Amino acid sequence: MADASQLLIIWHSRTGGSEALARAAAEGARAAERIAAADVTPEHLLAAAGYLFVGPENLAALSGAMKEMFDRCYYPCLGRLEGRPYATIVCAGSDGENAQRQLDRIATGWRLRRVADPVIVHTAAQTPEAIMAPKTIAAARIAEARDLGAALAEGLAAGIF
Repeated sequence: MADASQLLIIWHSRTGGSEALARAAAEGARAAERIAAADVTPEHLLAAAGYLFVGPENLAALSGAMKEMFDRCYYPCLGRLEGRPYATIVCAGSDGENAQRQLDRIATGWRLRRVADPVIVHTAAQTPEAIMAPKTIAAARIAEARDLGAALAEGLAAGIF
């Protein structure tokens, strides 16, 4: 279970892109706990000091598994997470903006505080075959996720956030 000074990385991935980004962020953060969205409980959220939400955009929206995690945890955590920092990484075939907006609206309801610009990684997957195929994320974007994880963890450890 995460502790009060720790970053919690919550992720969902169907084709590996978001998982690779979450893994890279956790490597950068070192002490972060990385948990699949299906396994996250309100206790995980309450125990952590900050959050990185990493997931795909599916059909122009936040993936169902990420949304289900928020649905399951929203009310048990409501009024208990105010001011905690968060950041996001969305893996999308072309756009990603709607999933990003959905994440921000949920975070606003919890009164979380965005501490890094949104990261949207475009895979250019546009055909059914490309959309369902396993994803390989460019090294520069993996490095960006690693750097984001490190920055979030360092900010938490230093008391900046």
